[in-house]
Amino acid sequence: MFKGLQPILYGGREVWPLIEGGKGVSATNHASSGAWAAAGGVGTVSAVNADSYDPEGRIIPQIYKGMTRRERHEELIKFAIDGAVAQVQRAYDLAGGKGAININVLWEMGGAQRVLHGVLERTKGLVTGVTCGAGMPYKLSEIAASYGVNYLPIISSARAFSALWKRAYHKAADWLAAVVYEDPWLAGGHNGLSNAEDPRAPQDPYPRVAALRATMRENGIADSVPIVMAGGVWRLDEWENWIDNPELGQVAFQFGTRPLLTQESPIPPEWKARLMNLEEGDVLLHRFSPTGFYSSAVRNPFLRALEERSHRQIAFTKEPLGDHHFELDVGVGKKRGYWVTKGDLQHAREWFAAGYTEALKTPDETLIFVTTDEKNQIRHDQAECMGCLSQCSFSSWADNEKNSTGRLADPRSFCIQKTLQDIAHGGPVEKNLMFAGHAAFRFKTDPFYSNGFVPTVKQLVDRILTGA
Repeated sequence: MFKGLQPILYGGREVWPLIEGGKGVSATNHASSGAWAAAGGVGTVSAVNADSYDPEGRIIPQIYKGMTRRERHEELIKFAIDGAVAQVQRAYDLAGGKGAININVLWEMGGAQRVLHGVLERTKGLVTGVTCGAGMPYKLSEIAASYGVNYLPIISSARAFSALWKRAYHKAADWLAAVVYEDPWLAGGHNGLSNAEDPRAPQDPYPRVAALRATMRENGIADSVPIVMAGGVWRLDEWENWIDNPELGQVAFQFGTRPLLTQESPIPPEWKARLMNLEEGDVLLHRFSPTGFYSSAVRNPFLRALEERSHRQIAFTKEPLGDHHFELDVGVGKKRGYWVTKGDLQHAREWFAAGYTEALKTPDETLIFVTTDEKNQIRHDQAECMGCLSQCSFSSWADNEKNSTGRLADPRSFCIQKTLQDIAHGGPVEKNLMFAGHAAFRFKTDPFYSNGFVPTVKQLVDRILTGA
């Protein structure tokens, strides 16, 4: 047992202060989270469009039949509720009364509040807590408390937590089980970088977490309410000065990346194999997500194609203005009136000659150049939108009366629902978005995984408890 590490009281029982990160679409399910809880920790079922099952136990494909986005959005919500309920029930059974089961939702996912109500209504007594980030989930506390369930907001700064507390959370203080600090430079998936923070200049998490604890104390929150460190956590001996530290109060640790490579992890074999071969720097913090948030993923051909697409980009004006007095003559067909600089005209002609013959407008008065096949795929994916986000820059869907953001759909982004569902269910890892934390390269160098060893969740938890 690593020195200083003690169980915490959560959900009426003692559990290890080790939390499994809830990883998006079907990357964490009942098998992994149930096993994590059975090992004495807090398992986290992803409630983001989770898989549901037919009577024979086979995964039900999420095929959308609605003719309109609104109709498909309603199908998506039903899939989400049914899937999360099925995963929670199975995870709870696997846990065998040990540890605890949380669910994880993204506040900016489509129909988040409806999904949360639907899942908690049908899983009473099974779910101990709800972790929630990707946005400012003001109503999380109210919804969780109404079902007698704990809530664990995911934030990336003391300022964000202060805003949530003052606006809403102080009204349900008794149900605040922990505050998850998710480091925006180290965590996988979507990250909470603010506009004032430099994505290229990581900050030490310790002073940020110390500031969070100070803010919690100022608002009368006891030190026994843990701060969960998430992002970049690999082995506990690297966080020794955080444990039993009076300045930080009670701390717990969230492991998101390491549980991906376990026997129970539901991700496909090709994905697991790719994790074993990552090099330092292979995970990119980028801003291509249709959510508008920064996010971290493996810089595979899928992500590199998005980078290259954005590089083939020029600004235009609708009339001659300043240096923009050269009319674009490629990529726009018979459309006239796109005025660009002399240098950008030359770039556009070079891209056109290289096969990038279609110019697509972005919401920022720019044009990107893509192949005909890319254009057709982008338009198809935009048309097939099922409203998986509250607002989507790629399709301009929004969960409002008009079902529109009011902005032009952005071809520099992508359909996140499509790619996450595909990679989680066996699609090629090089052609899909592959979320991972920035420590994922350590699979290759950590002796625990030598000779291709893939542990069970119990073996991983036991290993973590030694500090390694």
